[in-house]
Amino acid sequence: MESIDLLKIITAVLALAVAIIGHEIMHGWVAYKYGDMTAKNAGRLNINPIVHVDLVGTILVPATMYFLPILLGGESGFLFGWAKPVPINTVTVIRNAGYNGAMQVDLAGIVYNFTLGVIASVAILAMAKPTTLDGLFYIFTYLFVWNLLLINIVLAVFNLLPIPQFDGAHFLMHLSLKHKVRSVAEFFYKNERYGIIIVLIVLMTPIKDYVLLLPVQTILELLLTT
Repeated sequence: MESIDLLKIITAVLALAVAIIGHEIMHGWVAYKYGDMTAKNAGRLNINPIVHVDLVGTILVPATMYFLPILLGGESGFLFGWAKPVPINTVTVIRNAGYNGAMQVDLAGIVYNFTLGVIASVAILAMAKPTTLDGLFYIFTYLFVWNLLLINIVLAVFNLLPIPQFDGAHFLMHLSLKHKVRSVAEFFYKNERYGIIIVLIVLMTPIKDYVLLLPVQTILELLLTT
């Protein structure tokens, strides 16, 4: 394996860790601000990656998404994954801040990912594209920032999708409860067990081209237009 290929893998893994761990910590942090101590007491407001690792979302899915295209004779795929969800007592949040507080908790990780993506886009526009004359440190930095941009935008867009167990669905559940439309919340609650199945169907079929890749491409074009 060439050193550049190794750098691509290392920077992608590091960027994914920053994106998914920060995403989960932000959920817990906003909940903590509204009086919910659950995540803090569980030691999850912590940047230690070990406490956030999820076997499926942090290891199996990213590895499959990245290496499967290579095994099929193509180029490497994009990294996608998630960390172990931070425990949150939604009842406490709603009691202290209402459904608006709960919706802020739902969107906290997405806001984090979008913000980090925007910062990375500003940085990448200020950097010159690496050449063979550049040292490994500069190439590493450029690849890390690029992966930080791409992965954070992918995660933000994906989490906005109304898939049971994910942030977009949680937001719609609390929004519907706020307006007393309980049928929407009940629908997502009853179908939570199918969330991971839906995720895999989206990622492994052409559906992802329309609900994920197209929005991501559009946002990247907007961010990188000088």
